[in-house]
Amino acid sequence: MYYLEARNIVKQYASHKALDNVTIQVPENSIYGLLGPNGAGKTTLIRIINHITGPDSGEVYINGRLSVPADVENIGYLPEERGLYKKMKVGEQLMYLARLKGLSRLDAKERIKYWLGKFDIADWDKKKVEELSKGMQQKIQFIATVIHRPKLLIFDEPFSGFDPVNVNLLKNEIIELRKEGATIIFSTHNMSSVEEICDEITLINRSRAVLQGEINSIRQSHKKHLFKVAFADESPIKPHSLYEIVEQNITGGYHTAIVRKNDSSTSNNELINALMQSNQLATFEEILPSMNEIFIDTVGEPVNAEV
Repeated sequence: MYYLEARNIVKQYASHKALDNVTIQVPENSIYGLLGPNGAGKTTLIRIINHITGPDSGEVYINGRLSVPADVENIGYLPEERGLYKKMKVGEQLMYLARLKGLSRLDAKERIKYWLGKFDIADWDKKKVEELSKGMQQKIQFIATVIHRPKLLIFDEPFSGFDPVNVNLLKNEIIELRKEGATIIFSTHNMSSVEEICDEITLINRSRAVLQGEINSIRQSHKKHLFKVAFADESPIKPHSLYEIVEQNITGGYHTAIVRKNDSSTSNNELINALMQSNQLATFEEILPSMNEIFIDTVGEPVNAEV
């Protein structure tokens, strides 16, 4: 069951085609990664989902029906460019934004108290936003995004400005929101975070969707048949027709190596038997490419731009 579908989206700005027939299908109650280098079209797609702008062609469906502008009331959107009112106090700001999302004053007050307490920042409610650090402002923006408990959440670079401790805090909150029933679209430069929390991804490059699917399946499909092995003594590994020795090290009584299958049709059992001709095999582990490596291989550039 897909909670959100963007079907065959096309968007042109003057001479630049921002989106060229892009389709994404976001399963209900999942965390879906939307990735791509700077200018790929990711932000344009998010704006279309939020009815900030419209597509030239294509359609967005929510819960199986054509999306309408009123659907934004049940969307929580955390943009990369934050939009808090600097002169307002934190509590007043959150109350104002919660009321805009349809909460009663009593419900808003209870939820503000809950979230400020959850982040251990209850004493911030009387502070003006401009008095807070960037990381503190990020927390307030996050609370404003989720306070009305929307069914669909869109986080664009939610970890920007956070130290590792607070990044983990936010990751846990995002996972918890998914457990509570939210469907989440998630965009970040941090590929390790994509591997940790995303179920599926779409990678957009040059306005087109170039890679889509479930994280583990993508990593499996891009594997390079590399294996990390260790032997129980320091004897060097013996050459064999079934594998290539990529590197090897002898340390601490163990001989470790990285080997590559010469033929992908060779089974792991056959490879293990060949390796055991060298010595007693202590460990055998396949090396799957990281999402960062896959990003670079697919796009042709490092992750150093907006995704």
